[in-house]
Order: sequence, then C-alpha cells, then structure tokens
Amino acid sequence: MSRTPGKKYAAAAAQIERKPYTIEQAVPLVQKVKFAKFDETVELHMRLGVDPKHADQMVRGTVVLPNGLGKSKKVLVIASGDKQREAVEAGADFVGGEDMVQKIQTENWTDFDAVIATPDMMRSVGRLGKVLGPRGLMPNPKTGTVTVDIAQAVKEVKAGKVEFRVDKTGVIHVPVGKTSFSSEKLTENANTLLNAVVKAKPAAAKGKYVRSVTICSTMGPGVPLDVTPYNQKAV
Repeated sequence: MSRTPGKKYAAAAAQIERKPYTIEQAVPLVQKVKFAKFDETVELHMRLGVDPKHADQMVRGTVVLPNGLGKSKKVLVIASGDKQREAVEAGADFVGGEDMVQKIQTENWTDFDAVIATPDMMRSVGRLGKVLGPRGLMPNPKTGTVTVDIAQAVKEVKAGKVEFRVDKTGVIHVPVGKTSFSSEKLTENANTLLNAVVKAKPAAAKGKYVRSVTICSTMGPGVPLDVTPYNQKAV
C-alpha cells in the first residue's frame, strides 16, 4: 500500500517544475518550499554510473565543506601517549586508548559522530567492527581517520569534513548544510561536494558517470539538477 503524500508535501512539490535546474536555481527553491517547523538538513543524492560490486568502481572519499554542516561533530580519538594530548589540544570531545575500546565494547557506547585512531591502536579498534561498521564510524586510512596527524584530522572533522561513499545501488547520499544557511553558503557546499565526487570518478567507470542528482531538505521534495556540467568535468 503506497502512502499518499501529505497536503504540505504535495503543495511544496507542486512548486517544482519537471525540468533540470542548475545548482544556483535549485538551492533557493529547496529553501522556499520547505515546510517543516525545524531547521532541516539539506541533502544531495547522486546516482552514479558505476557498479559498486566491482572494487575498481567503488567511489569513496572525503571533502571539507567550506561552510560546515551547521553543527559541530562530536569526535572520539583513540590513541596512545602524546597523541592523546594532541587530540585534546585540537578540540576532540572524547580521548582515550584501550579504555575507550572497552567502553564501546561493554556499554555499546556510540555518543559520537566520528572516530579517529592512530595506526598503532587499530589492532584494538578492529574489535569494534560490529559496533562501528554498520554506523559508518569505523576509522579508515582512505578517509583520513587512521592517521598520525591527529590534530589535523580532528580540525578537519570539526570544520565540516564529510565522507561520501556509493551504496550498493550506486547512490551517494550526503548532507551539505541546513535550510537556515544562506543560499550562497549552501550552493558553495553543494558545489564543493559535487566536484569532489566528479574528481573521484574511477578509471573503470564507463559511459555516463553522473546519472542523476537531486537536492532536497529532510522533509521536502527533491529538486532535480542538470547533470550535464558534472559529466563534462568527469570526462
């Protein structure tokens, strides 16, 4: 049984024409048609012409959004020795070593938005795969969350670093800010993310790389983007 969209959603959707928009046109439209009472997150959904079942077509990376996400992420650092002090000085919210691993294991504690670890702690952190993996929180060298440069990693996450990763259906879902942001700031964040995904195009990807892009707020209808410029860059 399909759900009938509510009146507010239907009224918002009616303001969106069935045509592709530029990002500069789409962002103000998303802000205009929002109807929820809270400050909604604005998200980008990109369908890519890749088959993630093949390792050489996996699309994954990180990018620091110039205007952040509207809230500071809670960062856990699992490190040893002087690296713990560096983490505290850089502004990490939780810092520890084996004690933090134990806390997560025994209490199923996940009151954080990002985990950064030093390479020497990964043997212990590896035991947390079942807890952190499904939540997308497992530290990984490819995303800069397994590193000896703890201070830089903490600062980047706090500044608005986001991870993008294609799911098994070939789609990327990433937040780019809040509806309360200015249109200019949201547009800049969205462009930064779009360009990062285009740069991450795998050499093995054939045909049209960016199939479709939609931008929307948490509760609002999606606005389709013109993908032409992103495919020109991806060639």
